Amino acid sequence: MNKRMKIATWNVERLKHIKELTKLTETCKQVSADIFVLTETDAMLNLDYKFCVQTPTPIDAAVPYRSTENRVAIYTNYEIERKYDTFDEHTAVCVELRTDYGNLLIYGVVMGIYGNRHKNYMTDLQRIFLDVDLLMANGKPLCICGDFNCSFADNYYYTKADQ
Repeated sequence: MNKRMKIATWNVERLKHIKELTKLTETCKQVSADIFVLTETDAMLNLDYKFCVQTPTPIDAAVPYRSTENRVAIYTNYEIERKYDTFDEHTAVCVELRTDYGNLLIYGVVMGIYGNRHKNYMTDLQRIFLDVDLLMANGKPLCICGDFNCSFADNYYYTKADQ
């Protein structure tokens, strides 16, 4: 039997639908992903995985965060071989997982934490590219997941810079 790996990502929008926390948790369970990357997340949304690596709660952000909130969390049942440094520990996290198919790097990020029209967007984008270049240099497969704050299909998130 040929088993496939399922990787999922979801921006839970800082639990703006906190009244539906049970439903959100149940939906995550139904997805049944081997690796689940949540962005704009909260520790109150606690998934049943062996391992969770997450960014710390930002303490000096322009937008206040609750003590349980963070920007990125990677949930998995695969053993974590190593955690890598990223350009900003509050905005991106990267782990190397020992999977049935070989080691895999998972890079979870919120790109442009204040949106793609904020002055820091291009700086952060360049720093993310540097992270990715360094991670790819080791020759291991890399999966990039997250909230990219860009789109090619709407007028709000679409910008020439995103191209």
